Amino acid sequence: MQNSSMKILISILFFSFFWQVQAQETAIHCSKKDHRIPHAKSATLTVSQIAETEKYDVHFYQLDLSMDNISTHVMGTGSIHATAKQTLDSALFELFSSLTITQIRVNNIPVGFSRALSAVKVPVNAQSNQSFIIDVDYNGTPPTAQSNPLGGSGMTAAASPSWGNKVVWSLSEPFSAFEWFPCKQSLTDKADSCAVSITVPDSCKAGSNGLLEHVTPLGNGLTRYDWKHRHPIDYYLISVSVAKYIEYNVYAHPIGAPNPILIQNYIYDNPGTLPNFQADIDETADFIELYYDLYGPYPFEDEKYGHCMAPISGGMEHQTMTTQGFFEKSLTSHELAHQWWGDNVTCASWCDIWLNEGFASYSEYLMLEHLYPGQEGPKMQQVHNSVLSQVGGSVWVLDSLNEARIFDGRLTYDKGSGIIHSMRYLINNDNLFFDALRAFQVAYMDSTATGIEFKLFMENFTSVDLTPFFNQWYFGEGYPTYSLKWNQVGNDVALEISHMTSMQLITPTFTNPIDIRFTRQGQADTIIRFNLHSNQDQFSVYQLGTLSGTPTIDPNNWIMNKVGTVSQDPSLVLGISSIEPTSNICVFPNPSNENFEVTNGPEGTYSLSVMDMSGKVIFMQNVTNNEGIRLNDLSNGTYIFSFLMPNGQRKTMLHQIKK
Repeated sequence: MQNSSMKILISILFFSFFWQVQAQETAIHCSKKDHRIPHAKSATLTVSQIAETEKYDVHFYQLDLSMDNISTHVMGTGSIHATAKQTLDSALFELFSSLTITQIRVNNIPVGFSRALSAVKVPVNAQSNQSFIIDVDYNGTPPTAQSNPLGGSGMTAAASPSWGNKVVWSLSEPFSAFEWFPCKQSLTDKADSCAVSITVPDSCKAGSNGLLEHVTPLGNGLTRYDWKHRHPIDYYLISVSVAKYIEYNVYAHPIGAPNPILIQNYIYDNPGTLPNFQADIDETADFIELYYDLYGPYPFEDEKYGHCMAPISGGMEHQTMTTQGFFEKSLTSHELAHQWWGDNVTCASWCDIWLNEGFASYSEYLMLEHLYPGQEGPKMQQVHNSVLSQVGGSVWVLDSLNEARIFDGRLTYDKGSGIIHSMRYLINNDNLFFDALRAFQVAYMDSTATGIEFKLFMENFTSVDLTPFFNQWYFGEGYPTYSLKWNQVGNDVALEISHMTSMQLITPTFTNPIDIRFTRQGQADTIIRFNLHSNQDQFSVYQLGTLSGTPTIDPNNWIMNKVGTVSQDPSLVLGISSIEPTSNICVFPNPSNENFEVTNGPEGTYSLSVMDMSGKVIFMQNVTNNEGIRLNDLSNGTYIFSFLMPNGQRKTMLHQIKK
C-alpha cells in the first residue's frame, strides 16, 4: 500500500521487545502490556477469543454480495470453509457488530449463534482434520472511518474529485476485513483460494481477485460478476470494487513466461480518463517483465494482474487486482511489486510489515535503475533525506496495533527501502543478491515470513553474517555521522574513519562497511570499501598514488548517513591500526600480466579478494606466501587487492593488469 490515508486506532496497545545476540542468532521477544492480541491477529478480539479462532484453518472464502456504486450497503452470504485442527464443539469468527445476521448455517443446517460485539460463535461438531462450512447471511452498512471507533475503512463510497465517477470499494488492511465480510483475521492463516460474486446494476462493473469466470445478466437491471482466485490469499487482500467502469486490457511478455500475462484494467467510464492514463497503464507490462527477471515468475501468471480505479490517494495491492487512484510509474511499480512482496510472501506479523512495504518501496528504485537510468540516484537521496529528517525510530514495528506506526512513511517505507539498498551493498554481489531474493520467493511462496526468517534465509544463501546489520539497522534506531581524517605518506595513505550515532543509547555503533572515494593525480578516481569494527578505525592503503582532492565518504549513497568533518591530519602514520597489518606484503610484479606472486606475507594461509574500482568483488582465493597466482579472466585495468590475514588484519592495495 502506498500513500493512502492512514487509519488511526483510538485504543492503542503497546508491545515491548528486546533482543540479544547469541552466536549467530538474534532472539526477538514481543510481550503484551494488556489482555488484547498477538500482533499477527485481529485488532478487536481478546486473547481467549483469538485462541478459539486458532482451533481451525481457513481454506476457502466464498462471498456472494449485492452492491452498487452509491452506497456501502452490502447484502448477501459470506462462507468460511475450514478444517478443524482439534475436536471442536464451536467455532468463532468476526463480523462487525452493526451488520445484521439473518441466518447462519453449518454444513447447510441452520444453527443458532452467540454474538459479543464483533465475535460470532456457532456450534460446530467436528473432529480433528474434519472440514466444515459456515454460511452467514447478512446485510447492513459497514462502518465509515468517522463512525467506527477503530478507525477502519473496510468499505467506502466516494466520488473521484478529479473525474467525478462514483465508486464503492473495499480496503481491509490491516484490520478491517471483518467490517464487510465474515472472516478470521490472522495473517498466518491464508485461505487456499477464494470466490467473490457481486451483483450490481447493469451500468456498473465489479472487480475482484483472480479470473472473471462469468458475467451473467439477471434481468431487472442487474448483472452478476463471478470472480475466482485459485491461489492462497490473506484475508486483507480479498477485495471488491464497483463503479461505472470500462475495461482496458494489455499484456506483458516476460522472458521465460509460458504465456503472455493479462493486465486487466477497470478504468472510470469517462471520456478523458483512459486517454489521460493509457501510456502509464501500458507501462505496467514493462514493470511485470522487469520484476519477473529480478524476483522470479509473476506468482499469479495463470490468472492476471490488474487495476480497479477508486478515489484513493495511492494504491492498495489487492491480490491480482490492485485498487489504485491514478497511474504514475512509481505508484504502479510499487503496487505491482507487492504481488511478490506482500501477496505471494506476506509478513507473518504487522511487526514485520517491512517485508511488504520495504521491498515494494525499494522496487520503485529498481524500476528507475533499470528503466529510467539516472533517476534512481535522486530517488535514493530523497529516501535518505526522509530517514535523516528525524533521529530515531526502528524499521521493526514496536506498536503493531498502531496503524499510523505500521504504515509510517519514514520508517516502514523509506528506511525499510534504504536498508535493503544497504544490504545489497553489504552482500556486494548483485547476482548473488537477486538469486537469493528469487530463491526466497520460491521457499516462502503462498505463505508468510518474519524479518528474522528472511535474515536467516539470506545468511544461509549468501554466507554473509547479517546479525550485526539487523541489530543495528532493522531493530536498532538512528543513523551514523561519519568523519574522516587522512594523511598522504609518499604513495600511501593513512586514514581514520570515525562515527557518532544519532541514538547512542540504543544503537551506539554501526559496523557496516563504508566506501571512500579517492581522487588521484593523473589517474582515475577509485572507490575502496572499508570494514568498520568500532566508532573509530584506522587504515593504511598502500600504493594508492598522489591524492589530488579530498576523499569522499559513501559517494554512491549506499548507507543512510550524515557527514561530519573531512580533514587532512599530518599526525596520522601508516601501519598503526589494529585493522591493518604492519607486514610488507606485496604483489610482484606490479603492474603484472595475468601472472603474479604474493610475497612478504605472514606464515600460513590467508585470503585474497580482488575487486573492481567500484568495490565489487570479482575474484576470491586462499593464498600462501610466495605463491604464484594466475588471473586469466581479468581484462586490462586497475584492481583493488585486499588481503585478510589469519589474525583478522587486512591490507588493501591497488594492482594493475597489463597483458
